[in-house]
Amino acid sequence: MNVKYLEAVVKKHVKNNPPQLSSGDVVRVHQKVKEGNKERIQIFEGIVLRVRGGLGINGTFTVRRTTGGIGIERTFPLHLPSIVKVEKVKQVKLRQSRPYYLRTMTAKQLKKKTLGDLGDYVVFEEQDASHDEEEIKTQQEAEAKARAEAEAQKEAEAEAEVAKAKARHETQENPGTQEGK
Repeated sequence: MNVKYLEAVVKKHVKNNPPQLSSGDVVRVHQKVKEGNKERIQIFEGIVLRVRGGLGINGTFTVRRTTGGIGIERTFPLHLPSIVKVEKVKQVKLRQSRPYYLRTMTAKQLKKKTLGDLGDYVVFEEQDASHDEEEIKTQQEAEAKARAEAEAQKEAEAEAEVAKAKARHETQENPGTQEGK
């Protein structure tokens, strides 16, 4: 009886098209990030160091990238709802399933091991992902447009204020010349 409930919960959260990754794949992970009331998509690109748990609900993969000489590793659950899509960009020729020795290698050494670009990106994408991306982009464009209009209005008000001040200054500076005309 409990198994049925467990299966129902798992079925609700499992993705239909989970990414099939292996160690040594260079991937781009597109993840939705909420900051306050804004939502955007953040891309994390790096090499897959470890894949655990298969394609099940407990599956995870660890991605490593180096930025400014500092290595960053993130572990993503396969069925995380905030992951919009995973793009497989390249493959690195490896002999180990957990290539932790890549942590000590430089980018130049890694480039020698790559098998090259894949013909087409292999994309593992949720069905609603493109709709979500378009929605976020339109929201960001609308916010940018509103900001631009507000700034233009502020500039117009400031210019009107400057024109008023100039007119007042001219009338105060030359009161006799205007009356004589």
